Amino acid sequence: LLSRYISGIQMLSVQPDTKPKGCAGCNRKIKDRYLLKALDKYWHEDCLKCACCDCRLGEVGSTLYTKANLILCRRDYLRLFGVTGNCAACSKLIPAFEMVMRAKDNVYHLDCFACQLCNQRFCVGDKFFLKNNMILCQTDYEEGLMKEGYAPQVR
Repeated sequence: LLSRYISGIQMLSVQPDTKPKGCAGCNRKIKDRYLLKALDKYWHEDCLKCACCDCRLGEVGSTLYTKANLILCRRDYLRLFGVTGNCAACSKLIPAFEMVMRAKDNVYHLDCFACQLCNQRFCVGDKFFLKNNMILCQTDYEEGLMKEGYAPQVR
Protein backbone atom coordinates (compact mmCIF):
# COMPACT_ATOMS: atom_id res chain seq x y z
CA LEU A 1 0.00 0.00 0.00
CA LEU A 2 1.32 3.41 -1.03
CA SER A 3 -0.15 5.07 2.08
CA ARG A 4 2.49 3.30 4.19
CA TYR A 5 5.11 5.50 2.54
CA ILE A 6 3.30 8.88 2.65
CA SER A 7 3.70 11.27 5.55
CA GLY A 8 2.22 14.68 6.20
CA ILE A 9 4.26 17.86 6.70
CA GLN A 10 3.06 20.55 9.10
CA MET A 11 4.44 24.08 9.23
CA LEU A 12 4.39 25.42 12.78
CA SER A 13 5.22 28.80 14.29
CA VAL A 14 8.08 28.66 16.76
CA GLN A 15 6.79 29.89 20.10
CA PRO A 16 9.32 32.33 21.63
CA ASP A 17 8.75 31.09 25.19
CA THR A 18 9.51 27.41 24.42
CA LYS A 19 12.84 25.62 24.43
CA PRO A 20 14.26 25.44 20.86
CA LYS A 21 13.76 22.07 19.21
CA GLY A 22 16.57 20.16 17.52
CA CYS A 23 16.46 19.69 13.74
CA ALA A 24 16.37 16.06 12.57
CA GLY A 25 18.30 17.07 9.44
CA CYS A 26 21.27 19.04 10.79
CA ASN A 27 20.99 18.41 14.56
CA ARG A 28 21.19 22.17 15.30
CA LYS A 29 18.59 24.09 17.32
CA ILE A 30 15.74 25.59 15.31
CA LYS A 31 15.72 29.35 16.00
CA ASP A 32 13.75 30.39 12.90
CA ARG A 33 10.21 31.81 13.01
CA TYR A 34 8.83 28.58 11.52
CA LEU A 35 9.71 24.92 11.65
CA LEU A 36 8.41 21.84 9.91
CA LYS A 37 7.09 18.76 11.66
CA ALA A 38 7.26 15.53 9.68
CA LEU A 39 7.84 11.87 10.55
CA ASP A 40 7.33 12.84 14.23
CA LYS A 41 10.48 14.99 14.06
CA TYR A 42 11.19 18.71 13.70
CA TRP A 43 13.10 20.29 10.81
CA HIS A 44 14.43 23.61 9.56
CA GLU A 45 12.60 24.52 6.34
CA ASP A 46 15.94 24.18 4.48
CA CYS A 47 16.73 20.79 5.99
CA LEU A 48 13.64 18.84 4.96
CA LYS A 49 14.62 18.10 1.35
CA CYS A 50 14.17 15.35 -1.19
CA ALA A 51 17.15 13.00 -1.16
CA CYS A 52 17.20 12.96 -4.98
CA CYS A 53 16.43 16.41 -6.33
CA ASP A 54 17.07 18.49 -3.16
CA CYS A 55 13.73 20.33 -3.48
CA ARG A 56 12.41 21.76 -0.22
CA LEU A 57 9.53 19.50 0.73
CA GLY A 58 7.74 22.16 2.79
CA GLU A 59 7.35 24.19 -0.41
CA VAL A 60 6.47 21.34 -2.78
CA GLY A 61 3.38 20.25 -0.86
CA SER A 62 2.17 18.96 2.43
CA THR A 63 3.33 15.37 1.92
CA LEU A 64 6.60 13.52 1.61
CA TYR A 65 7.38 9.94 0.71
CA THR A 66 9.73 7.61 2.53
CA LYS A 67 11.15 4.27 1.51
CA ALA A 68 14.51 2.55 1.92
CA ASN A 69 15.59 5.23 4.44
CA LEU A 70 15.08 7.96 1.83
CA ILE A 71 12.91 11.04 2.15
CA LEU A 72 11.55 11.90 -1.28
CA CYS A 73 9.18 14.20 -3.17
CA ARG A 74 6.28 12.50 -4.97
CA ARG A 75 7.91 12.67 -8.40
CA ASP A 76 11.16 11.02 -7.28
CA TYR A 77 9.32 8.44 -5.17
CA LEU A 78 7.27 7.38 -8.19
CA ARG A 79 10.31 7.51 -10.49
CA LEU A 80 12.25 5.18 -8.19
CA PHE A 81 9.55 2.91 -6.78
CA GLY A 82 6.39 3.47 -8.84
CA VAL A 83 4.92 0.95 -11.21
CA THR A 84 5.39 1.70 -14.88
CA GLY A 85 3.10 0.41 -17.57
CA ASN A 86 2.56 0.48 -21.30
CA CYS A 87 0.19 2.75 -23.19
CA ALA A 88 -2.76 0.84 -24.67
CA ALA A 89 -2.63 3.00 -27.83
CA CYS A 90 1.08 3.26 -28.71
CA SER A 91 2.46 0.38 -26.57
CA LYS A 92 5.35 2.57 -25.35
CA LEU A 93 6.35 2.70 -21.69
CA ILE A 94 4.58 5.20 -19.43
CA PRO A 95 6.83 6.37 -16.57
CA ALA A 96 5.19 6.02 -13.15
CA PHE A 97 5.28 9.78 -12.45
CA GLU A 98 3.55 10.79 -15.71
CA MET A 99 -0.10 11.83 -15.80
CA VAL A 100 -2.29 9.29 -17.59
CA MET A 101 -5.83 8.68 -18.77
CA ARG A 102 -7.61 5.45 -17.92
CA ALA A 103 -10.50 3.63 -19.56
CA LYS A 104 -11.43 0.42 -17.74
CA ASP A 105 -8.16 -1.57 -17.53
CA ASN A 106 -6.41 0.47 -20.23
CA VAL A 107 -3.92 3.24 -19.46
CA TYR A 108 -2.88 5.91 -21.98
CA HIS A 109 -0.36 8.73 -22.32
CA LEU A 110 -2.31 12.02 -22.28
CA ASP A 111 -1.26 12.62 -25.91
CA CYS A 112 -2.42 9.15 -26.96
CA PHE A 113 -5.90 9.48 -25.47
CA ALA A 114 -7.72 10.20 -28.74
CA CYS A 115 -10.18 8.49 -31.06
CA GLN A 116 -8.26 5.66 -32.67
CA LEU A 117 -10.10 6.10 -35.99
CA CYS A 118 -10.11 9.87 -36.58
CA ASN A 119 -7.43 10.91 -34.03
CA GLN A 120 -9.73 13.52 -32.45
CA ARG A 121 -8.36 14.45 -29.01
CA PHE A 122 -10.85 14.40 -26.16
CA CYS A 123 -11.49 17.42 -23.98
CA VAL A 124 -12.80 17.36 -20.43
CA GLY A 125 -16.45 16.35 -20.57
CA ASP A 126 -16.32 14.77 -24.04
CA LYS A 127 -17.93 11.36 -24.39
CA PHE A 128 -15.71 8.52 -25.50
CA PHE A 129 -16.51 4.87 -26.07
CA LEU A 130 -14.42 1.75 -25.60
CA LYS A 131 -15.30 -0.85 -28.25
CA ASN A 132 -13.15 -3.92 -28.95
CA ASN A 133 -10.45 -2.30 -26.81
CA MET A 134 -10.38 0.82 -29.03
CA ILE A 135 -11.19 4.34 -27.85
CA LEU A 136 -13.73 5.95 -30.16
CA CYS A 137 -15.37 9.36 -30.36
CA GLN A 138 -19.16 9.44 -30.35
CA THR A 139 -19.38 9.96 -34.15
CA ASP A 140 -17.15 6.97 -35.01
CA TYR A 141 -18.83 4.81 -32.38
CA GLU A 142 -22.31 5.55 -33.75
CA GLU A 143 -21.16 5.06 -37.37
CA GLY A 144 -19.77 1.68 -36.38
CA LEU A 145 -23.06 0.73 -34.77
CA MET A 146 -24.94 1.74 -37.94
CA LYS A 147 -22.65 -0.43 -40.06
CA GLU A 148 -23.32 -3.36 -37.73
CA GLY A 149 -27.07 -2.76 -38.11
CA TYR A 150 -27.71 -1.38 -34.65
CA ALA A 151 -29.24 2.02 -34.01
CA PRO A 152 -27.83 3.72 -30.92
CA GLN A 153 -30.34 4.27 -28.13
CA VAL A 154 -31.32 7.93 -27.96
CA ARG A 155 -32.42 9.00 -24.51
